[in-house]
Amino acid sequence: MSKMSTQKAYSSGHTLVADEEEFPFFANVLEGVVKLSKILPDGRQQIVGLQFAPDFMGRPFHSESSLSVESATDTLLCTIPRRQFEEMLSKSPELQNRLLKQTLIELDASRDWLVTLGRKNAGEKVSSYLFMISQNCVHTQETEGVVSFDLPLTRADTADFLGLTIETVSRQLSKLKKSGTIEISHNRHIDVLDIEELKLAGGD
Repeated sequence: MSKMSTQKAYSSGHTLVADEEEFPFFANVLEGVVKLSKILPDGRQQIVGLQFAPDFMGRPFHSESSLSVESATDTLLCTIPRRQFEEMLSKSPELQNRLLKQTLIELDASRDWLVTLGRKNAGEKVSSYLFMISQNCVHTQETEGVVSFDLPLTRADTADFLGLTIETVSRQLSKLKKSGTIEISHNRHIDVLDIEELKLAGGD
């Protein structure tokens, strides 16, 4: 597989595959965050998921993407041409099993996030989002108990992802800052001063 794969870098905001467009390759996320969204008939965007390393992109034996796939941050992918990968997949039960396990992991994560969106209040949603980013971003740093990272989404995209308004997201971030759980700098840089408190604030 290594002979067929190619590492490709994409800048933030690059559309990798548009909704209903043919997916030309399969890929693993090596670095960065990929945004999955659905464009509604009236033009509104609904973000339905985020992908982190080492998530797998693409659906074998289904060439057309059902979502818009965009790099939310600068992103590095390991890509494999569709035809070659599907040929290898059809001949390798071990590869099929590994892909199935990865798919099930992502399915479990999606179901957990449905609970967050459906049952948690605004404060819990924002806290759960921050905790998820802290656990998944490659460039997260921990120094003397402080966990630091840059948010991959704008406030507008964060609001869309969480089903909240921009004002509500900003208000909940301010509450977490006031409580001493986080610090915010340059609008999107987060220092988590108490990761356990953040986890508890998310209702977990």
